[in-house]
Amino acid sequence: MTPLTATDLAVDRELASISESFRFLVDVTPVNVSEARKQFLESGTDPVFEYRDLEDFPEVIKARLGAVDLDSVANPILARLFEAKRRELILQLAMLSARGAKEFLDLSLELYGPVNDPLERQARSILAEIPKVNRGRGRCLDAVAIAEVAEAEIMGYQQQHPDLSVTVEVRDDTSGVMVANGSLLIATTASVTESRLAGLLAHEVGTHILTYFNGSLQPLKLMASGLAGYEETQEGLALVAEAAVGGLTRGRLRQIAARVVVVRRLLAGYTFAEAHQELTDQFGFSPGGAFTIVMRVWRSGGLTKDAIYLRGLQELVEYLTRGRDLDFLWRGKLPLVDLPLAESLSTDGTLSRAAILPAFLHNEDARQRLKTVAASEGLHQLIGADT
Repeated sequence: MTPLTATDLAVDRELASISESFRFLVDVTPVNVSEARKQFLESGTDPVFEYRDLEDFPEVIKARLGAVDLDSVANPILARLFEAKRRELILQLAMLSARGAKEFLDLSLELYGPVNDPLERQARSILAEIPKVNRGRGRCLDAVAIAEVAEAEIMGYQQQHPDLSVTVEVRDDTSGVMVANGSLLIATTASVTESRLAGLLAHEVGTHILTYFNGSLQPLKLMASGLAGYEETQEGLALVAEAAVGGLTRGRLRQIAARVVVVRRLLAGYTFAEAHQELTDQFGFSPGGAFTIVMRVWRSGGLTKDAIYLRGLQELVEYLTRGRDLDFLWRGKLPLVDLPLAESLSTDGTLSRAAILPAFLHNEDARQRLKTVAASEGLHQLIGADT
């Protein structure tokens, strides 16, 4: 029996509903990436990005937030979590209103935090110590093939829990592969090597999809849409999942490190072309690969989110080094900073165990790799594939 009051649960559901009423990452990602890439690589002039129309006015959604009565929440732990989530949603909505304006970058820094010197040094160390990847090695899967493999992976999890329902969409108005509100979105231009496939599935399906589904089964529905600040831990967890299945490649770790460097370049006032040139000339990235990295950081006026991947990976490696178990983190989407609060909610029966754990947590080879992660003396030791 949950100890929460009906009012507490009503506030939780309203915040979760508001959170899932828009798809933030989809809305801040350009819809003309392919055309912009072609134009930039041919001319060298900074690209002009275009964005989809918002499904609803941010002011309308913000009005819904303003109507949520947080003073009525009886549980003090939930009151704290709800207030943090409301603040996060307000920042996201302000960013949507400021797409393409200077204020977008300022709001992004407030939401995701800056890149400090130690993080940049770690990123540059990875780029210096790990040799660049020889592209063209191994067969590549296109968007349709990625969708088919992902659907097969999801079907395997559905055998554990038939209620798992995931929409897999191949669409031409997004970039790469991403999960938004429990749906898997694959760009028509997406391509992945066979050596990256296991890591991709562990990241997107085994982590993002499963934590969303497990969170949706919790009495506290914000565990699906995510507690405030969950993304850093979630991306770190997903990268650890990649390492556990042997799918964290050299190219992938270099990509994660390069994102940090590019965020610093954005904050230092570099142009798109200057940041792109540094990746190609100094760090050996292909022109197309460098474009994607810089585009992700420059989108909507400056999205600093990409720095949290490396920061989150460091955080999760340190977590494992302290002898902590990962299973709890699959109960939903939460940041490590709120783990003590979540554990208290678990003790009193508010949070239940994860309904589905990723396949690799039951695999002895993966368990051994996680022990290697915990004993790692450097992130380059996590690499499990050569490309």
